[in-house]
Amino acid sequence: MTRVGFLYPGSSAEDDYKAFEELLGKDVELPVVHTPLRDDRHRLDTLLEAGSEESLVKGAQEMAALNVEAVVQACAGSGFVHGWKGARRQVEWVRNTTGTPASSTSCAFVHALARLRLSRVAIAATYPDEISQRLVEFLSEAGVTVVSVADHDVTSAAEVAHLDPNEVLDFVISNDHPRAETVLVPDTALHSAHLIDPMEALLGKTVLTANQVSVWEGLRLAGRTAPRAGGPGMLFRAGSAAVTSVLPPG
Repeated sequence: MTRVGFLYPGSSAEDDYKAFEELLGKDVELPVVHTPLRDDRHRLDTLLEAGSEESLVKGAQEMAALNVEAVVQACAGSGFVHGWKGARRQVEWVRNTTGTPASSTSCAFVHALARLRLSRVAIAATYPDEISQRLVEFLSEAGVTVVSVADHDVTSAAEVAHLDPNEVLDFVISNDHPRAETVLVPDTALHSAHLIDPMEALLGKTVLTANQVSVWEGLRLAGRTAPRAGGPGMLFRAGSAAVTSVLPPG
């Protein structure tokens, strides 16, 4: 049994991790620990606070008792708004507290793109423009070219979690770009486990969602690097054995 833990701010789409468990089989467990979240609105100040040392260490202390093999900070926004240096510090806080390999959703996107050898992306974000632009800056620092950005501008994580699946499909598909090699969907408040394969089939290209890359990253850190023939998505079918980490060594 492989156990990978996720530090998840507040409560919105954490049940998506149970859906990934079911898709991946009975030998994977994905426990979630909720980290403090004062306000779930997509605002810069609340995302900065959600990614603070105090919030992450508190959750990591609880996670340390769950006997997991790796931990992922499962919130893209609270990572990339801190920039590359900040995101790396966050991983170090979690790793030092839990004593296990650690990463974050933001870093997982970069690792997933590297594994698939993709560098031109379209972003279909549920955030307002101010937050989406922080993601563009983060990816650009990692050598990723963002060819287009679409903002759904949903006010809060709770609203994102209750989006109709057909609305999500329409939003992602309609915001592809002909020059993009993949579409990034960066909010962990969005349920995506059962939407990845339909989106990829409709687009004819890879789709990377926040919860998907978080789970993939956690399994990679836990040593589960073999490709999975059934997905979910091209990312899981590619496996992760060839990834070179952008994070500082533990």
